[in-house]
Amino acid sequence: EVQLVESGGGLVQAGGSLRLSCAASGFTVDDYAIGWFRQAPGKEREGVACITSSDGSTPYADSVKGRFTISSDNAKNTVYLQMNSLKPEDTAVYYCAADSAHTCAMGVIPAAAFDYWGQGTQVTVSS
Repeated sequence: EVQLVESGGGLVQAGGSLRLSCAASGFTVDDYAIGWFRQAPGKEREGVACITSSDGSTPYADSVKGRFTISSDNAKNTVYLQMNSLKPEDTAVYYCAADSAHTCAMGVIPAAAFDYWGQGTQVTVSS
């Protein structure tokens, strides 16, 4: 059974940092494109970052470029999202997702392409 479990969310002050984890089971993250998305209340789901280990692609949304870093630990079958210099507008539920058919080489893959999703973790940034 394919499963993605996010963790690491919480409440942080503006300027602070959090590291989100996406633990995968039932498949190997090295064989998939893994994306991080976020959705704030009343807004559409936004692609934040994407990683494909096979080609080393790690594109980011402009809104997080230079502040967020996506990485993969294949030994732990886990993908991380390190979030620094957090802003109140980063407040959202963050989701990770897995896509077996595409690569991140052309940018963050649209949400509709992803096959599997985690349950999400809340990130709240106070001003």
